Amino acid sequence: MTKKYLKKIIAQSPQDLQVISACCEGGKIKIDEIKYLPNNKIFLFLIKRIAREKENSRELVKSIVKFEYIEKSKSKNIDHRNAESLLELVAINLFKNDKGYEITLLFSDNGIITLTAEIVEVVLEDQNLKND
Repeated sequence: MTKKYLKKIIAQSPQDLQVISACCEGGKIKIDEIKYLPNNKIFLFLIKRIAREKENSRELVKSIVKFEYIEKSKSKNIDHRNAESLLELVAINLFKNDKGYEITLLFSDNGIITLTAEIVEVVLEDQNLKND
């Protein structure tokens, strides 16, 4: 009997964030499962993603991606009124600017969410294995 472990990846640098971006590529996110908590400076979402870290896997995993120290969040080409619509994550990019960092979530159909952050602190944490 093989044990299945849930993963937790912490990103504190651009290179770390590339690992999380690669794991989440092609993952599906429902609009109503995206939350920005400005008082706590947290932005998070639930993503259903393929377990890309396993070779030739088609296994689906539910994961939470949490961004901390977020000063501001803005979106473009995303209809927040349609809570059940799905977004497909293409990539997570990071840009350094004078006042901190700009994290860009790129979605299919030209959807974009831009987060302004003091520092880079991102966590990808598996919640359960979909096949369990």
